[in-house]
Amino acid sequence: MRAIFALVDCNNFYASCERVFNPKLEGQPVVVLSNNDGCIIARSNEAKALGVKMGAPFFQVRDFLREHAVHVLSSNYALYGDMSHRVMTILHRLEPDVEVYSIDEAFIRFTQARNQSLVACAHSLRTVVRRETGIPVSIGIGPTKTLAKLANRLAKKDASWDGVLDISSHPDPDSLMASVEVGDVWGIGHKSAERLKASGISTVLALKDVDPSWMRRHFTVTGFRTVMELRGVAMVPMEEQPPDRKSVACSRSFGERVRSLAELNEALSSHVATAAQKLRSQGLVASCLNVFLMTARLAGDNVHFTDNRTVELPEASSHTPTLIHYALGCLKGMFRQGTDYRKIGVVFTGLVREALASRQPTLFDPGRSDRMDSLMKTVDQVNARWGRNTLRFGAMGFGGRWQMKQGRKSASFTTRWDELPLVRAS
Repeated sequence: MRAIFALVDCNNFYASCERVFNPKLEGQPVVVLSNNDGCIIARSNEAKALGVKMGAPFFQVRDFLREHAVHVLSSNYALYGDMSHRVMTILHRLEPDVEVYSIDEAFIRFTQARNQSLVACAHSLRTVVRRETGIPVSIGIGPTKTLAKLANRLAKKDASWDGVLDISSHPDPDSLMASVEVGDVWGIGHKSAERLKASGISTVLALKDVDPSWMRRHFTVTGFRTVMELRGVAMVPMEEQPPDRKSVACSRSFGERVRSLAELNEALSSHVATAAQKLRSQGLVASCLNVFLMTARLAGDNVHFTDNRTVELPEASSHTPTLIHYALGCLKGMFRQGTDYRKIGVVFTGLVREALASRQPTLFDPGRSDRMDSLMKTVDQVNARWGRNTLRFGAMGFGGRWQMKQGRKSASFTTRWDELPLVRAS
């Protein structure tokens, strides 16, 4: 039986997460801001209808948002990450072949004969996700990933589909493709879209009808695959196990300019701890780390100066204290007294599977690595159960000017015991 793909996409995900715990936001225009409340990174449908642009700097549209009673919220990444995990857990429970594509998207492969139509299966899936998480989703179905993603886009844009569209069963799929601009198809970036339009290819239907060999010559194998996928030939398989990451990074812009080495040490240590936990959650260790430090703009100048240091670790590791030690050593060599800094971060590279990493026991303390593994496991378990940074390393401090501005952040409803919503029965 030929496989059929479905793309499950959470609608206006950040805004929907906020509405789950604040029902008063339903039907209201909502926007979510980026780090330090800088730019708009998410909009509800109501905010889009008002003409609010994605990426607009908050300070430029503040008055417009106030005038139109738009609810403005700071990013609450802990909430969004946890709600994403809940949605994906449901999908894995209900379907055997699931590929998590992003924080709010997942592909499903339908291969089994079913007692109901695929559209009915998709509606059932939507109902379960909404009932158990409060998050609305749209589902696009097609014989390839590209067509499933296209169907999903159409299902979200046109309410008449009631959130589900199977493009393979539509009586005239070409008419649907003709209604979508070529730049809106998965796999075609902005520059490629402009080149295609210059060649007279402005819609998805026109792209589907392009000679595949011409597409390969002018747009590489990626463009060729896109054309074939639009013709119903599956060229992009399901990733049953995501490939190992090439790097893991964590960085943040400061809420205020920072000058002291002590504050930079705290910020960097916090970023290292976050990135190290990501390594451990994926069973990876790092062989190399890079620390970068960015200055604030000079007076009357728009130029930032960035310095960085890289160190190769004597032993591949995901142990937070070890990684903090080497990261702070890099920072010490970069710090310049009297300089205003605006951002710091760490990047781990040379990643390998922990099980494949060769570890040379030290002469004087041969069991140190095993004890550190146990310590890190305990720290991760406690923080997973009781909330992030319940256990923390002293080098991370307890907050300062380097912390992000999040003046409009909602509570961490699902990840902090002291911020759980309260229900009172009369």
